[in-house]
Amino acid sequence: MASIDDAWYVQRRTPGSAARRERSNRYGQGRRWVLRWRDADGRHRKRSFELKTDAEREAARIETDLARGTYIDPRAGEISFRDYAQQWLAGQYADPNTTYLVSSRLRLHVLPVLGHLAMQVITPSHIRSWQRTLTMSRAYQRTIFANVSQIFTAAVADDFIGKNPCSNRTVRKPTADPRRILPWTPEQVAAVHSALPARYTILVPLAVGTGLRQGEIFALSPDDVDMRRGIVTVRRQIKLTPGNQPYFALPKSRKVRTVPVPNSVAERLRAHLERYPARPVTLPSDGPDSAPVTVTLLLTTRESRAVNRHYFNARIWKPALVAAGIPPVRENGCHALRHYYASVLLDGGESIRTVSERLVHADPGFTLRTYTHLLPHSETRTRAIIDGAMQTLPATPRPRGGRVDQESATVFRTDGPVRARRSPGHFGPQPEDPQGSAGAHVPRMCHEPDIDLRTRRSAGSCRPSYDV
Repeated sequence: MASIDDAWYVQRRTPGSAARRERSNRYGQGRRWVLRWRDADGRHRKRSFELKTDAEREAARIETDLARGTYIDPRAGEISFRDYAQQWLAGQYADPNTTYLVSSRLRLHVLPVLGHLAMQVITPSHIRSWQRTLTMSRAYQRTIFANVSQIFTAAVADDFIGKNPCSNRTVRKPTADPRRILPWTPEQVAAVHSALPARYTILVPLAVGTGLRQGEIFALSPDDVDMRRGIVTVRRQIKLTPGNQPYFALPKSRKVRTVPVPNSVAERLRAHLERYPARPVTLPSDGPDSAPVTVTLLLTTRESRAVNRHYFNARIWKPALVAAGIPPVRENGCHALRHYYASVLLDGGESIRTVSERLVHADPGFTLRTYTHLLPHSETRTRAIIDGAMQTLPATPRPRGGRVDQESATVFRTDGPVRARRSPGHFGPQPEDPQGSAGAHVPRMCHEPDIDLRTRRSAGSCRPSYDV
């Protein structure tokens, strides 16, 4: 039970007399009413108020929350967003690269605006004001907003605050700009392959033939390739620390998988190993601080070291793009070869589920949204498929026992009297009998070419009459 005490007065008892209410030493100083209660863990809590009505209202709320099991310590939310974000970040990610990236986003784009505020005072209005300070791409805004929302969600779970202000319906979640991935043409793939130095040309057939990521290709060993069965086992990738130090790590999502290897890729791989034999490379395993392991890599530098993606992208890949006539922008990184692989599979009739498994997407819906486009010649393929299906439909029916006048849309029948059909708005003369046969039952129409539509009902003489 919560209790409310008057800090300005005390009850004093003297022997042989009733208790008297006297002023305390705090009379007239500070807040007068003190609310005391025990929290869900049994700890003593107190809070001071200027007005007794405010203290009574807070006491009622606390007792209700304790009874419902929704109690939140009012002082817990006094922690600043900066301090809680640091606590959240310390226990959130095991990958040092992810921790570094999230920390950089918060430091550059969030903490300057929200860092000094207490968690409990941040409202949807603060979030909307902060969103207006973001000027980067919509996709990057969405990533930063997701990180901030995760922090508030964790604070709700930790009973620091009651609601996530990012989840309020007045706060609009940033949406990425609509962007359609345009896969490379076979000619562009061939041009980049020819522009790469001979030591690194094997990257192109491996990427377009298996769909492996750049880091997975750099960490591929001949021991991972089963030429007889025609499969490659993706066991590792090469990642970089924030200090640009390479280390071995499990593939994305920490999933080891097998991928089929076409014969054309296997032949190119054999030729590459004959010219550039695999070299052993020693790097930390599953983290920069882990024990080192030695793996024989099929793609290494001239110094027999692991390929550093920063060096490769800047000094080897981008010059090859320029030589091939392709803009050296982010969309044309090595991941473009993976897009080409996915588009070729879809264009060849492979199912979305299979392509999703090959690309290690957690949700086939993501694959569908990303790779619904096909290569340019798919339009011809679509027409051929529909034409084949249309052949099973019956031919367009024609009028029985007569023909159609294309100009007036009048049907001429020879099997009995019938009211002539005219196209809308046509009030011209009735055509003569096309067969010229005597005694044929053909309707006789009056000739009123200038009749007004509004007076048609009153023009009784315009109705057809038939000879008996």
